[in-house]
Amino acid sequence: MPIKKLKIHFIGIGGIGVSALAKYYLEKGCEVSGSDLVSSEITDVLGKLGAKIIIGPHKPENLPKDIDLVIYSPAVKKDNSELKFARKLGIKCQSYPEALGELTKQYFTIAVSGTHGKSTTTAMLGILLVKAGLDPTVIVGTKVKEFNDNNCRVGKSEYLVIEADEHFASFLNYWPKIIILTTIEADHLDYYKNLGNILKVFKKYIGHLPEDGVLVANKDERNIQEIIGDRISRGDLISLYSLKQKEAKKLKQILKVPGDHNISNALAALTAARALKIPDKISFKALSEYRGSWRRFEITRPVLAVKGGSARKTIISDYGHHPTEVKVTFKAAREKYPKQRIWCVFQPHQYQRTHYLFKDFVNVFKQALCINKIIITDIYDVAGREEGKIKEKVNSEKLVKAIKRKDIMYLPKEKILDYLKKNLSETEPRYCGAKVKKRFISSPFDVLIIMGAGDIYKLISNF
Repeated sequence: MPIKKLKIHFIGIGGIGVSALAKYYLEKGCEVSGSDLVSSEITDVLGKLGAKIIIGPHKPENLPKDIDLVIYSPAVKKDNSELKFARKLGIKCQSYPEALGELTKQYFTIAVSGTHGKSTTTAMLGILLVKAGLDPTVIVGTKVKEFNDNNCRVGKSEYLVIEADEHFASFLNYWPKIIILTTIEADHLDYYKNLGNILKVFKKYIGHLPEDGVLVANKDERNIQEIIGDRISRGDLISLYSLKQKEAKKLKQILKVPGDHNISNALAALTAARALKIPDKISFKALSEYRGSWRRFEITRPVLAVKGGSARKTIISDYGHHPTEVKVTFKAAREKYPKQRIWCVFQPHQYQRTHYLFKDFVNVFKQALCINKIIITDIYDVAGREEGKIKEKVNSEKLVKAIKRKDIMYLPKEKILDYLKKNLSETEPRYCGAKVKKRFISSPFDVLIIMGAGDIYKLISNF
């Protein structure tokens, strides 16, 4: 789809959503610059693609001359010096959701929404549309292997598939033709305060569908059923999916990614594909070939140096940071590795979430008997999203103490690597006649889950 060649500056360009939009405009031939407080693999990639990246404190001089548009991350505060300067100069400024919202009006947009499963379902559906020859543009909150490890794919057709985030009610900026609802649960309570407010905003959001729009909804989710009840009675175009339908068994057999939650995600993609008249044969083939996304039960099997030799371990990197996500990931891991010893390192994400969902986290970890050992490290502090009073009320040591399990421990992040390396393997003397031989002992863990939405995933590269 043609677009005017703009000169655009992104504030907070290293974010997973903002960076995808930056890649979109780069692909469209726009001149892109951006600033962020710290460098990352995301900013490095954008630099290689041609964006001018400024790393360090935000300041007015970071804005290049003759800028047409400034797009800023939702995490950027109103008093940000770059944003204030741009507005003073009369430059058009849009938040990431506002800018993406403009694109949703220009395309036939399919928006994937819900508390859990958005990234995976968006990736699955995007790949499915590619395989069906629809050449979609896809903007997703993770890197997708099939898109050359990118979070953005720019196609030439009218179709746009997006991950529609509910935080700050961002999705109210979007105007899709098809909405997928995966799950609705209490989260982002620093903004919404309670589940009732979440349901109200979701209900308002699905009201953005046009008269001929399609709502694809998870029949297994009680909260979803609550907000779509009146639309069903009105006879709106609603396509329901459920783990109880016959296609679920087939998907369980062919999917490379484990867990009932991923079967549900695949059913959502399949149902949306049917709304687009894509033959099931193409859909099932595409879903069977889906290889997973970055930090969504992402499996690696590195050969690690151990005392007396080497050992191949299975490491799973997962973005899960909500109690429900922790629960389904643990269940999927045990189903995939029924006999192995599974350990987990978990980094709570945001003091607010840990505080508001404290009891839920305690219950999930207390009941996670399928995991042999769990290490909980310090809470990841999200810049600009935390309150001092909340920080005083909650921390990881309090969480571990409340869980009351001997096989769950607290460790500061800087001590985790040494602890894990010491537990990769061990040797012990074994007497055989007069000779003493050392035999290799199975390590305390065979599978290691590194989980959280912060920076804990970087631990993997240090092994």
